Amino acid sequence: MAAALRPAILRHLRIPAQAQSLTVDPSAPILSSFMNRIRSMSSHGDEHLTHEEVVDRVIDVVKSYPKVDPSKVTPQVHFQKDLGLDSLDTVEIVMALEEEFKLEIPDKEADKIDSCPLAIEYISNHPMAA
Repeated sequence: MAAALRPAILRHLRIPAQAQSLTVDPSAPILSSFMNRIRSMSSHGDEHLTHEEVVDRVIDVVKSYPKVDPSKVTPQVHFQKDLGLDSLDTVEIVMALEEEFKLEIPDKEADKIDSCPLAIEYISNHPMAA
């Protein structure tokens, strides 16, 4: 019912818009204050991580895991094949990555992350990684 009601209400609330030229003074205090507020509300605007930052931080997280020999960790390392970790260790590393990057990785996606390349790819493509 709500789905049918919404278009009917919106149809009555529409306001015809006419093209008008608008001259704006960018130095106006109201406009600059407004633009700063918009930027500050952005959840991931200019703060998105570079690929290199993601690689470095993922490697640091994996190296800091107690069962890992830090000398074996590279950007291409597989958690089980190369580091000898079991599935529980892999889950703990993924949880540490969530904490490091302030993300919540859904279980379905977390189950797929079993190597540094997959972790790096997921985090690099996540818009909310911080």
